[in-house]
Amino acid sequence: MRALAVTSAARSDVLPDTSTVGDFVPGYEASSWQGVGGPRSTPEEVIEKLNRGDHAVLADPKIRGRIADFGYTVFASSPADFRVFIAAHTQKWAEVIKFSGAKAY
Repeated sequence: MRALAVTSAARSDVLPDTSTVGDFVPGYEASSWQGVGGPRSTPEEVIEKLNRGDHAVLADPKIRGRIADFGYTVFASSPADFRVFIAAHTQKWAEVIKFSGAKAY
């Protein structure tokens, strides 16, 4: 089996010689991500404490290496940056769904 392209915006560390779909279809990007969230009513000091703990774990080279073994890239951010990221991702995919005409039944 040979990979033709990856769908992320950047080449994959796992498949560095494999092009991105965006190399052929400008602007194309589709990738998965994971994050930690909580109820909107969570106090800001709790969110900050959890974020510091997450960053400490994700800074560990062993943990980063294990995550890389699965083909993922660690992207640790602030709670505010994560909110912006989620809003942008939601907007992007809402536009894709609207353009496609897809309907939920």
